[in-house]
Amino acid sequence: MRKTITRRQLGSGALGAAILPSLASSGSSYRGALAGMDNKMNPHNFDPVYWTLEQYKSAPLQLTFRATSKAEAEAWQQQLRAKLIELLGGFPKRTPLQSQTLEIRDFPGYRREKFAFESRPGVGVLGYLLLPKSAHLPCAAVICIPGHGRGVDDIVGIDENGRDRTGKPGYQHDFAIQVVEHGLAAVAIEPMAFGCRRDPTTESKGPRETACQPSAGSALLFGQTMIGWRVWDVMRTIDWIATRPELDAKRIGCMGISGGGTCTQFSAALDTRIQAAFISGYLNTFRDSIMSISHCIDNYVPGILNYAESYDVAGLIAPRPLFSEGGDRDPIFPVNATRESFARVKRVYEVFGVPERARQQIFPGEHEFNGSEGLPFLVRALA
Repeated sequence: MRKTITRRQLGSGALGAAILPSLASSGSSYRGALAGMDNKMNPHNFDPVYWTLEQYKSAPLQLTFRATSKAEAEAWQQQLRAKLIELLGGFPKRTPLQSQTLEIRDFPGYRREKFAFESRPGVGVLGYLLLPKSAHLPCAAVICIPGHGRGVDDIVGIDENGRDRTGKPGYQHDFAIQVVEHGLAAVAIEPMAFGCRRDPTTESKGPRETACQPSAGSALLFGQTMIGWRVWDVMRTIDWIATRPELDAKRIGCMGISGGGTCTQFSAALDTRIQAAFISGYLNTFRDSIMSISHCIDNYVPGILNYAESYDVAGLIAPRPLFSEGGDRDPIFPVNATRESFARVKRVYEVFGVPERARQQIFPGEHEFNGSEGLPFLVRALA
Protein backbone atom coordinates (compact mmCIF):
# COMPACT_ATOMS: atom_id res chain seq x y z
CA MET A 1 0.00 0.00 0.00
CA ARG A 2 1.26 3.45 -0.86
CA LYS A 3 1.85 5.56 2.26
CA THR A 4 0.09 8.93 2.28
CA ILE A 5 2.33 11.90 3.12
CA THR A 6 0.63 14.80 4.87
CA ARG A 7 1.44 18.45 4.16
CA ARG A 8 2.87 18.75 7.70
CA GLN A 9 5.21 15.80 7.08
CA LEU A 10 6.19 17.17 3.72
CA GLY A 11 7.06 20.57 5.14
CA SER A 12 8.90 19.40 8.26
CA GLY A 13 10.67 16.15 7.41
CA ALA A 14 13.81 15.32 5.51
CA LEU A 15 11.63 14.01 2.68
CA GLY A 16 10.08 17.46 2.44
CA ALA A 17 13.51 19.03 2.17
CA ALA A 18 14.25 16.82 -0.80
CA ILE A 19 10.88 17.20 -2.55
CA LEU A 20 10.19 20.92 -2.03
CA PRO A 21 13.08 22.19 -4.20
CA SER A 22 11.85 20.06 -7.10
CA LEU A 23 8.36 21.50 -6.70
CA ALA A 24 9.72 25.03 -6.55
CA SER A 25 11.72 24.53 -9.72
CA SER A 26 8.97 22.82 -11.68
CA GLY A 27 8.44 25.92 -13.79
CA SER A 28 4.83 26.38 -12.73
CA SER A 29 3.18 29.51 -14.12
CA TYR A 30 0.67 29.65 -11.29
CA ARG A 31 0.44 33.27 -10.10
CA GLY A 32 -1.80 32.77 -7.09
CA ALA A 33 -5.45 32.40 -6.22
CA LEU A 34 -6.59 35.06 -8.69
CA ALA A 35 -4.85 33.55 -11.72
CA GLY A 36 -7.16 33.66 -14.72
CA MET A 37 -9.73 35.78 -12.92
CA ASP A 38 -8.92 39.12 -14.57
CA ASN A 39 -12.22 39.12 -16.43
CA LYS A 40 -14.17 38.73 -13.19
CA MET A 41 -12.62 41.43 -11.02
CA ASN A 42 -10.26 44.39 -11.07
CA PRO A 43 -6.73 43.20 -10.18
CA HIS A 44 -5.90 46.69 -8.86
CA ASN A 45 -8.29 46.00 -5.97
CA PHE A 46 -5.81 43.44 -4.64
CA ASP A 47 -2.66 45.55 -5.14
CA PRO A 48 -1.75 47.40 -1.90
CA VAL A 49 0.94 49.56 -3.55
CA TYR A 50 -1.53 50.71 -6.22
CA TRP A 51 -4.08 51.48 -3.48
CA THR A 52 -1.62 53.52 -1.38
CA LEU A 53 -0.53 55.50 -4.42
CA GLU A 54 -4.18 56.25 -5.11
CA GLN A 55 -4.48 57.41 -1.49
CA TYR A 56 -1.52 59.71 -2.08
CA LYS A 57 -3.54 61.66 -4.66
CA SER A 58 -5.73 62.96 -1.84
CA ALA A 59 -2.98 63.34 0.78
CA PRO A 60 -3.73 66.55 2.75
CA LEU A 61 -0.20 68.06 2.64
CA GLN A 62 -1.65 70.80 4.82
CA LEU A 63 1.70 72.56 5.24
CA THR A 64 3.16 72.17 1.77
CA PHE A 65 4.92 75.29 0.49
CA ARG A 66 2.56 77.94 -0.90
CA ALA A 67 4.27 81.17 0.19
CA THR A 68 4.73 84.01 -2.27
CA SER A 69 6.83 86.35 -0.12
CA LYS A 70 9.86 86.03 2.14
CA ALA A 71 7.77 86.86 5.22
CA GLU A 72 5.24 84.16 4.34
CA ALA A 73 8.06 81.68 3.68
CA GLU A 74 9.62 82.35 7.08
CA ALA A 75 6.26 81.88 8.80
CA TRP A 76 5.74 78.63 6.87
CA GLN A 77 9.15 77.35 7.95
CA GLN A 78 8.43 78.09 11.59
CA GLN A 79 5.11 76.25 11.45
CA LEU A 80 6.34 73.21 9.51
CA ARG A 81 9.52 72.91 11.56
CA ALA A 82 7.49 72.68 14.78
CA LYS A 83 5.14 70.09 13.26
CA LEU A 84 8.06 68.04 11.91
CA ILE A 85 9.69 67.87 15.35
CA GLU A 86 6.37 66.63 16.72
CA LEU A 87 6.04 63.96 14.01
CA LEU A 88 9.59 62.73 14.61
CA GLY A 89 8.76 62.19 18.26
CA GLY A 90 10.32 65.31 19.79
CA PHE A 91 13.78 65.80 21.24
CA PRO A 92 15.07 65.31 24.81
CA LYS A 93 16.82 67.84 27.01
CA ARG A 94 20.53 68.30 26.54
CA THR A 95 22.74 66.45 29.01
CA PRO A 96 26.55 66.45 29.46
CA LEU A 97 28.36 65.00 26.45
CA GLN A 98 30.88 63.01 28.51
CA SER A 99 33.19 63.17 25.47
CA GLN A 100 36.51 61.40 25.26
CA THR A 101 39.28 60.85 22.73
CA LEU A 102 39.92 57.16 22.01
CA GLU A 103 42.79 57.28 19.52
CA ILE A 104 44.82 59.72 17.42
CA ARG A 105 46.68 58.75 14.25
CA ASP A 106 48.62 60.68 11.62
CA PHE A 107 48.14 60.24 7.89
CA PRO A 108 49.63 62.12 4.95
CA GLY A 109 47.77 65.40 4.84
CA TYR A 110 45.51 64.94 7.87
CA ARG A 111 45.21 63.76 11.45
CA ARG A 112 42.48 61.25 12.39
CA GLU A 113 41.03 61.28 15.89
CA LYS A 114 38.60 58.64 17.07
CA PHE A 115 36.22 60.04 19.69
CA ALA A 116 33.01 59.21 21.52
CA PHE A 117 30.33 61.10 23.42
CA GLU A 118 26.85 60.53 24.85
CA SER A 119 24.01 62.12 22.89
CA ARG A 120 21.69 61.30 25.79
CA PRO A 121 22.27 59.26 28.96
CA GLY A 122 23.27 55.73 28.01
CA VAL A 123 23.46 56.39 24.25
CA GLY A 124 26.99 56.51 22.89
CA VAL A 125 28.00 58.08 19.58
CA LEU A 126 31.30 57.17 17.94
CA GLY A 127 32.98 59.42 15.42
CA TYR A 128 36.18 60.32 13.60
CA LEU A 129 37.56 63.83 13.29
CA LEU A 130 39.71 64.17 10.18
CA LEU A 131 41.60 67.46 10.40
CA PRO A 132 43.64 68.68 7.41
CA LYS A 133 47.20 69.53 8.45
CA SER A 134 47.29 72.51 6.10
CA ALA A 135 44.04 74.06 7.37
CA HIS A 136 43.90 77.55 8.85
CA LEU A 137 42.42 77.14 12.32
CA PRO A 138 39.69 77.24 13.38
CA CYS A 139 38.62 75.14 10.42
CA ALA A 140 35.16 74.76 8.87
CA ALA A 141 33.73 71.33 9.71
CA VAL A 142 31.45 69.02 7.74
CA ILE A 143 29.41 66.38 9.56
CA CYS A 144 29.60 63.25 7.38
CA ILE A 145 26.91 60.57 7.66
CA PRO A 146 27.20 57.22 5.86
CA GLY A 147 24.38 55.35 4.18
CA HIS A 148 23.37 51.75 4.78
CA GLY A 149 26.29 49.36 4.85
CA ARG A 150 29.30 48.98 7.15
CA GLY A 151 28.81 52.37 8.76
CA VAL A 152 31.28 55.15 9.43
CA ASP A 153 34.42 53.05 8.76
CA ASP A 154 33.34 52.87 5.13
CA ILE A 155 33.70 56.64 4.61
CA VAL A 156 36.98 57.21 6.49
CA GLY A 157 39.20 54.67 4.70
CA ILE A 158 38.90 51.60 6.96
CA ASP A 159 38.23 48.21 5.36
CA GLU A 160 36.17 45.28 6.69
CA ASN A 161 39.21 43.93 8.57
CA GLY A 162 39.92 47.22 10.33
CA ARG A 163 42.87 48.01 8.10
CA ASP A 164 43.60 51.32 6.39
CA ARG A 165 43.05 51.41 2.64
CA THR A 166 44.32 53.78 0.00
CA GLY A 167 41.58 53.37 -2.63
CA LYS A 168 38.02 54.69 -2.38
CA PRO A 169 35.85 51.65 -3.24
CA GLY A 170 32.15 51.02 -2.75
CA TYR A 171 29.22 53.30 -3.43
CA GLN A 172 30.32 55.88 -0.83
CA HIS A 173 33.90 56.33 -2.08
CA ASP A 174 35.32 57.37 1.33
CA PHE A 175 33.66 60.76 1.02
CA ALA A 176 34.85 61.93 4.45
CA ILE A 177 38.42 61.65 3.18
CA GLN A 178 37.37 63.57 0.08
CA VAL A 179 36.08 66.35 2.36
CA VAL A 180 39.54 66.58 3.96
CA GLU A 181 41.19 66.56 0.55
CA HIS A 182 39.12 69.67 -0.22
CA GLY A 183 40.56 71.44 2.84
CA LEU A 184 37.63 71.04 5.24
CA ALA A 185 37.54 69.13 8.51
CA ALA A 186 35.36 66.01 8.40
CA VAL A 187 33.44 64.94 11.50
CA ALA A 188 32.23 61.48 10.49
CA ILE A 189 29.75 59.87 12.88
CA GLU A 190 28.33 56.37 13.23
CA PRO A 191 24.53 56.43 12.79
CA MET A 192 22.48 54.50 15.30
CA ALA A 193 22.03 50.85 14.16
CA PHE A 194 25.12 50.91 11.88
CA GLY A 195 28.65 49.62 12.44
CA CYS A 196 29.67 49.62 16.10
CA ARG A 197 26.20 50.82 17.19
CA ARG A 198 24.44 47.47 16.76
CA ASP A 199 23.15 44.72 19.02
CA PRO A 200 25.19 41.48 19.34
CA THR A 201 22.70 39.41 17.33
CA THR A 202 22.88 41.77 14.35
CA GLU A 203 26.64 42.12 14.69
CA SER A 204 27.05 38.34 14.48
CA LYS A 205 25.49 38.38 10.99
CA GLY A 206 28.37 40.34 9.48
CA PRO A 207 29.66 43.90 9.09
CA ARG A 208 27.10 44.98 6.48
CA GLU A 209 24.01 43.95 8.43
CA THR A 210 22.24 46.91 10.07
CA ALA A 211 20.06 46.89 13.18
CA CYS A 212 17.54 49.31 11.71
CA GLN A 213 14.68 46.82 11.68
CA PRO A 214 14.43 46.10 15.42
CA SER A 215 15.59 49.58 16.48
CA ALA A 216 13.48 51.70 14.15
CA GLY A 217 10.48 49.47 14.78
CA SER A 218 10.97 49.94 18.51
CA ALA A 219 11.11 53.70 18.03
CA LEU A 220 7.66 53.59 16.46
CA LEU A 221 6.34 51.64 19.46
CA PHE A 222 7.46 54.54 21.65
CA GLY A 223 5.80 57.10 19.38
CA GLN A 224 9.22 58.17 18.10
CA THR A 225 11.28 57.59 14.94
CA MET A 226 14.75 56.48 13.96
CA ILE A 227 15.07 59.65 11.90
CA GLY A 228 14.42 61.69 15.05
CA TRP A 229 16.98 59.69 17.04
CA ARG A 230 19.63 60.15 14.35
CA VAL A 231 18.89 63.85 13.93
CA TRP A 232 19.38 64.31 17.66
CA ASP A 233 22.80 62.65 17.35
CA VAL A 234 23.69 65.20 14.65
CA MET A 235 22.51 68.05 16.87
CA ARG A 236 24.71 66.79 19.70
CA THR A 237 27.60 66.43 17.25
CA ILE A 238 27.25 70.16 16.60
CA ASP A 239 27.43 70.69 20.36
CA TRP A 240 30.60 68.58 20.40
CA ILE A 241 32.12 70.63 17.56
CA ALA A 242 31.53 73.77 19.64
CA THR A 243 33.83 72.33 22.34
CA ARG A 244 36.75 71.95 19.92
CA PRO A 245 38.90 75.09 19.50
CA GLU A 246 40.37 73.85 16.20
CA LEU A 247 36.89 73.77 14.63
CA ASP A 248 34.74 76.77 13.67
CA ALA A 249 31.26 76.22 15.11
CA LYS A 250 29.93 79.04 12.91
CA ARG A 251 30.94 77.21 9.72
CA ILE A 252 29.35 73.77 9.92
CA GLY A 253 28.16 71.73 6.95
CA CYS A 254 26.36 68.40 6.83
CA MET A 255 26.41 65.76 4.12
CA GLY A 256 25.52 62.14 3.49
CA ILE A 257 24.38 59.65 0.91
CA SER A 258 21.25 57.48 0.90
CA GLY A 259 20.29 56.95 4.56
CA GLY A 260 22.96 59.53 5.36
CA GLY A 261 21.21 61.84 2.92
CA THR A 262 17.97 61.29 4.82
CA CYS A 263 19.66 62.28 8.05
CA THR A 264 21.33 65.28 6.38
CA GLN A 265 18.06 66.58 4.95
CA PHE A 266 16.12 66.33 8.21
CA SER A 267 19.01 67.59 10.35
CA ALA A 268 19.65 70.66 8.20
CA ALA A 269 15.91 71.31 8.06
CA LEU A 270 15.62 71.36 11.86
CA ASP A 271 18.96 72.78 13.08
CA THR A 272 19.83 76.16 11.58
CA ARG A 273 23.37 75.93 12.99
CA ILE A 274 24.08 73.83 9.89
CA GLN A 275 25.20 76.47 7.41
CA ALA A 276 25.27 74.29 4.27
CA ALA A 277 23.90 70.88 3.29
CA PHE A 278 24.94 68.36 0.64
CA ILE A 279 22.30 65.66 0.04
CA SER A 280 23.48 62.75 -2.11
CA GLY A 281 21.18 60.00 -3.38
CA TYR A 282 18.12 60.93 -1.35
CA LEU A 283 16.18 64.08 -2.35
CA ASN A 284 13.07 62.67 -4.01
CA THR A 285 9.34 62.32 -3.38
CA PHE A 286 7.84 59.95 -0.85
CA ARG A 287 5.42 59.00 -3.63
CA ASP A 288 8.03 57.77 -6.12
CA SER A 289 10.57 56.27 -3.74
CA ILE A 290 9.58 55.51 -0.16
CA MET A 291 6.00 54.53 -1.10
CA SER A 292 6.78 52.68 -4.34
CA ILE A 293 10.01 50.79 -3.62
CA SER A 294 10.92 48.57 -0.67
CA HIS A 295 12.97 50.66 1.78
CA CYS A 296 14.36 50.25 5.28
CA ILE A 297 11.86 50.99 8.03
CA ASP A 298 14.05 53.88 9.22
CA ASN A 299 12.73 56.00 6.33
CA TYR A 300 9.16 56.30 7.59
CA VAL A 301 7.62 59.13 9.59
CA PRO A 302 4.05 58.41 10.70
CA GLY A 303 1.56 60.99 9.48
CA ILE A 304 3.99 63.13 7.52
CA LEU A 305 1.88 63.14 4.34
CA ASN A 306 -0.88 64.85 6.25
CA TYR A 307 1.40 67.89 6.29
CA ALA A 308 4.31 67.78 3.85
CA GLU A 309 6.24 66.00 1.11
CA SER A 310 9.98 65.33 1.18
CA TYR A 311 10.70 68.46 -0.87
CA ASP A 312 8.93 70.56 1.78
CA VAL A 313 11.31 69.17 4.41
CA ALA A 314 14.26 70.14 2.19
CA GLY A 315 12.69 73.57 1.74
CA LEU A 316 13.23 74.23 5.45
CA ILE A 317 16.96 74.48 4.72
CA ALA A 318 16.45 77.71 2.74
CA PRO A 319 18.00 80.25 2.51
CA ARG A 320 21.15 78.36 3.59
CA PRO A 321 23.15 76.76 0.73
CA LEU A 322 21.87 73.36 -0.43
CA PHE A 323 23.35 70.96 -2.97
CA SER A 324 21.56 67.85 -4.25
CA GLU A 325 23.02 65.11 -6.43
CA GLY A 326 21.67 61.89 -7.88
CA GLY A 327 22.55 59.27 -10.46
CA ASP A 328 20.54 59.19 -13.66
CA ARG A 329 20.08 55.42 -13.19
CA ASP A 330 19.46 55.35 -9.44
CA PRO A 331 17.01 52.43 -9.00
CA ILE A 332 15.67 53.43 -5.57
CA PHE A 333 15.49 57.22 -5.88
CA PRO A 334 14.19 57.67 -9.46
CA VAL A 335 15.81 60.53 -11.31
CA ASN A 336 12.60 62.16 -12.57
CA ALA A 337 11.34 62.53 -9.01
CA THR A 338 14.76 63.80 -7.93
CA ARG A 339 14.48 66.54 -10.54
CA GLU A 340 10.87 67.28 -9.61
CA SER A 341 11.71 67.57 -5.92
CA PHE A 342 14.61 69.90 -6.56
CA ALA A 343 12.41 72.14 -8.72
CA ARG A 344 10.03 72.42 -5.76
CA VAL A 345 12.89 73.24 -3.40
CA LYS A 346 14.28 75.76 -5.85
CA ARG A 347 10.95 77.61 -5.71
CA VAL A 348 11.45 78.14 -1.95
CA TYR A 349 14.89 79.64 -2.61
CA GLU A 350 13.42 81.88 -5.28
CA VAL A 351 10.87 83.26 -2.83
CA PHE A 352 13.72 83.93 -0.41
CA GLY A 353 15.50 85.78 -3.21
CA VAL A 354 18.56 83.49 -3.31
CA PRO A 355 17.99 80.92 -6.10
CA GLU A 356 21.74 80.59 -6.65
CA ARG A 357 22.15 78.98 -3.22
CA ALA A 358 20.32 75.80 -4.34
CA ARG A 359 22.00 73.61 -6.94
CA GLN A 360 21.62 70.10 -8.28
CA GLN A 361 23.79 67.72 -10.28
CA ILE A 362 22.43 64.67 -12.11
CA PHE A 363 25.45 62.55 -13.00
CA PRO A 364 25.80 59.37 -15.10
CA GLY A 365 25.54 56.55 -12.57
CA GLU A 366 23.41 54.59 -10.18
CA HIS A 367 23.00 54.86 -6.40
CA GLU A 368 26.43 56.19 -5.44
CA PHE A 369 28.29 59.23 -4.18
CA ASN A 370 29.77 61.52 -6.83
CA GLY A 371 30.86 64.83 -5.28
CA SER A 372 32.47 66.36 -8.36
CA GLU A 373 30.32 69.49 -8.05
CA GLY A 374 28.94 69.09 -4.53
CA LEU A 375 32.24 69.19 -2.66
CA PRO A 376 33.45 72.42 -4.33
CA PHE A 377 30.00 73.84 -3.57
CA LEU A 378 30.50 73.06 0.14
CA VAL A 379 33.95 74.65 0.11
CA ARG A 380 32.51 77.88 -1.29
CA ALA A 381 29.53 77.83 1.04
CA LEU A 382 31.70 77.42 4.15
CA ALA A 383 34.51 79.73 3.06
